[in-house]
Amino acid sequence: MTKLRVESFTISLDGFGAGPNQSLENPLGVGGTTLHGWAWPTNTFQKMFGKEAGTLGIDEDFAARGFHNVGAWILGRNMFGPIRGEWPDLNWKGWWGDNPPYHVPAFVLTNYPRESITMEGGTVFHFITGGIQAALEQAKIAANGKDVRLGGGVSTIKQYLRAGLVDEMHIAISPVLLGSGEHLFSGLDLPTLGYYCAEHVCSDAATHVIFKKKI
Repeated sequence: MTKLRVESFTISLDGFGAGPNQSLENPLGVGGTTLHGWAWPTNTFQKMFGKEAGTLGIDEDFAARGFHNVGAWILGRNMFGPIRGEWPDLNWKGWWGDNPPYHVPAFVLTNYPRESITMEGGTVFHFITGGIQAALEQAKIAANGKDVRLGGGVSTIKQYLRAGLVDEMHIAISPVLLGSGEHLFSGLDLPTLGYYCAEHVCSDAATHVIFKKKI
C-alpha cells in the first residue's frame, strides 16, 4: 500500500522548520541552514552534492531511509523556488540545477498553472493547481506502488497533517534556536488527528522522532 511519508524534515528546538524571509539568498529563510548540521555530513547528502562519501551512523541511517521505496514527491511551491504569484518567465527550474535530487516525478503545489518540466536524472516537475488531494492522487499513480515523499515546506506539511493524509513522519530536531520563522506544530493537535510517537533516537547532532498515524 502506498504511504505518504515526511522524511528528514528538520526543526529547531523551538519548533521552527524554516527561518524568516525566504529569498534567493536564503532558501531556508534567515538562519535556516543551521538546522541541517546533522544531515550535511552524512553519506547520503555528501553523495547528493557530488562528494565521494560521508559519515555513517544514526544520522546516515535516517537520511538514507528517506529515499528508500520513494516513487514520487510532493513539494510546496517554496520548495521549488522563491518566486511568488504568477510565473514571470519559465527560466527558473528549481533550486537544484539541471539534475535535482528527486529522480522521480515531483508534484509542485501552486495556484498558477505551468507546463511540466523534464529535468536530468529522471525528475519531472508537474505543477498542480487542484489542491493537496489532487496532488496526492496524481503522485500515488506516478509512484506505481511505491511511497510518496512529502518534501515540505512547513505550510504544505501542516495542510496534509490537518487532513490526516500523512501516514508516517520523520522529524529531526536540531539543537539550535531560530526564534522566529515557520513553526511546524503551531495550531496542530496531533493526538486528536490520530498521530503518535512511534520511535525516537538521539545522535550527537539531532534527535530523530518517528510519528505514525493510528490505523
